[in-house]
Amino acid sequence: MTTGALQRVIRRSSTRAGVAGERCDMCSAAVQEQHRHVLDEQRGELLCACQACALLFQHDAAGRGHYRLVPNQRVRLPELAPQELGVPVGLAFFVTRVDGSVSAHYPSPIGATQWKVEREVWEGMQKRCPQLRDLTPGVQGLLVNTARGAREHWIVPIDDCYRLVALVRREWRGLSGGSQVWPAIERFFADLDRRPGSPLRAAHV
Repeated sequence: MTTGALQRVIRRSSTRAGVAGERCDMCSAAVQEQHRHVLDEQRGELLCACQACALLFQHDAAGRGHYRLVPNQRVRLPELAPQELGVPVGLAFFVTRVDGSVSAHYPSPIGATQWKVEREVWEGMQKRCPQLRDLTPGVQGLLVNTARGAREHWIVPIDDCYRLVALVRREWRGLSGGSQVWPAIERFFADLDRRPGSPLRAAHV
């Protein structure tokens, strides 16, 4: 996803979902507060999708290499060691690409800072956590939170990652984040268990 497209997603995620007039980017039908997204693989942008359009893209072949439905499965993983991936902070997400490259992002007051994960380092992590081999490029992410003693390790839809980026930008105050951002982050992870979608699958190494 390009930097410009990422900023567009963050701006849209920063506004309250379900406001009057919010429409499906595919057919212009009204969308519900909790709705699916489709990745435009050619432009690297996430598009809002109504229920009918989401159903249309349930099968990868329907997108003809142009559109890919963002999955709604959320999988809690056993504890990982994200510091092995060169993560300088405790809150970050990782996205794979079709070419096999992996980019890491961490939310900050100015958006998501990005850096590249070395291929051999990622392959080592996949050996220790085989579920990471099943990440769908561009539309799923490995999301980890080990800040302040947290132990959250998830495979999530990419739109969850951008919701978190928007939350951090919205709630951060001062140099350390202030009194609001960390409780908001805790509520975000607690909410992952309750969000609509396919049943949560237990993952074991």
